[in-house]
Amino acid sequence: MPSNRTLVVRRLGVVGYAEGLEIQRALVAQRIADEIDDTLLLLQHPHVLTLGVKAGESRTHVLATPERLAELGVEIHETGRGGDVTYHGPGQIVGYPIINLKPDRCDVHKYVRDLEEVMIRVTGEYGFMAGRIEGLTGAWVVAEKIGAIGVRIQRWVTSHGFAFNVATDLDFFRLIVPCGISDRGVTSLEKLTGREIPIPEVEDHLIRHFCGVFDRTL
Repeated sequence: MPSNRTLVVRRLGVVGYAEGLEIQRALVAQRIADEIDDTLLLLQHPHVLTLGVKAGESRTHVLATPERLAELGVEIHETGRGGDVTYHGPGQIVGYPIINLKPDRCDVHKYVRDLEEVMIRVTGEYGFMAGRIEGLTGAWVVAEKIGAIGVRIQRWVTSHGFAFNVATDLDFFRLIVPCGISDRGVTSLEKLTGREIPIPEVEDHLIRHFCGVFDRTL
């Protein structure tokens, strides 16, 4: 039987959004059946807009025309996660935790706060203080979001997760009202620091802080 406290990390590189969904679905079924240990997928997606579970509402926050999206090579996918519309693309680390919150972490609010904490700690590694904004999700540096969250939980097994901006082309966020929030901006580690930051380095920090926050052994 898999250990409740072991975390397997899979770094997948660039993965199409639809393929990423299928990988998650398969792993969630295996985790529910207790056939695998808790797993954290780290990857990047090609340019894509993803809509939350209220897809109709999310679509109203897509500002670009279908023609403009096609011109830029940006796909749109509906998802089964919470949250509104968001953008994924190269230079952004997407984390999909497939973990069982039973028996001691069966609290959706706490789970989201813990994902925020991971990204807050990683931002701190680069000398910037990130935090939370009451009533909103994600990790924020002042009024700009550096990390977004949208989760799904089935029988206390998680999927979807977080997106952390490292070298993301922030112009793509102009195609949408990010997460339905019109009065705040977005940022990235490279925008904050003014230098190139290797994706694997940030992945290392994410893994270490994820294990620390969630009390998992790599």
